Amino acid sequence: MFKLLEKYLRKQSELDQQSLELIFSKFRLISTKPNQILLSYHEVCKHHYFVNKGCIRVFTINKAGQETTRFFAFEGGFGTALPSLIDQQPAQEYLQTTEKSELLTIKRADFYHLVDTIPEFAKVYRNILELGFITAQKRIYGFQGFDAIEKVKWINNYYPKILSRVSNKMAASYLGMSPSTLSRVKRKI
Repeated sequence: MFKLLEKYLRKQSELDQQSLELIFSKFRLISTKPNQILLSYHEVCKHHYFVNKGCIRVFTINKAGQETTRFFAFEGGFGTALPSLIDQQPAQEYLQTTEKSELLTIKRADFYHLVDTIPEFAKVYRNILELGFITAQKRIYGFQGFDAIEKVKWINNYYPKILSRVSNKMAASYLGMSPSTLSRVKRKI
């Protein structure tokens, strides 16, 4: 159950077995259905998730009903509505599994207790924050001035799982284009 999480943690820091056991004791395994909402808009986020199997999507819906995807977390990665988790204000986004998933979930209080009491876990948290920032920056700066073909090539280069694992609609909402445009571009590449 914790094999993938252990691999992730050991890659990020040098945790001893006792610390690993304490960390594992704070997580519980949940199974989800495809398209299951883990957090709704305006709910306060109380959990962090590690993806053992499947995918988590973070997205918003505008007043016209159009979805915009901000982030995907696949196997071996963490996913949550981070701004809400940190400041405990209502989320401005949804958290959803895109396929049948197995997630290790940890309560916010337990997560921050580990950050406060295990220095190596604090390093893991810093790495999570840095990865989130870098991913957002790459996407913002990578998309500036890109046409549709360049965006799809960019995503193939940096995040190829998105195009192979999620629906065209979800991938298009991440890329900022219509699903029909994405389909047309994918045929050209």
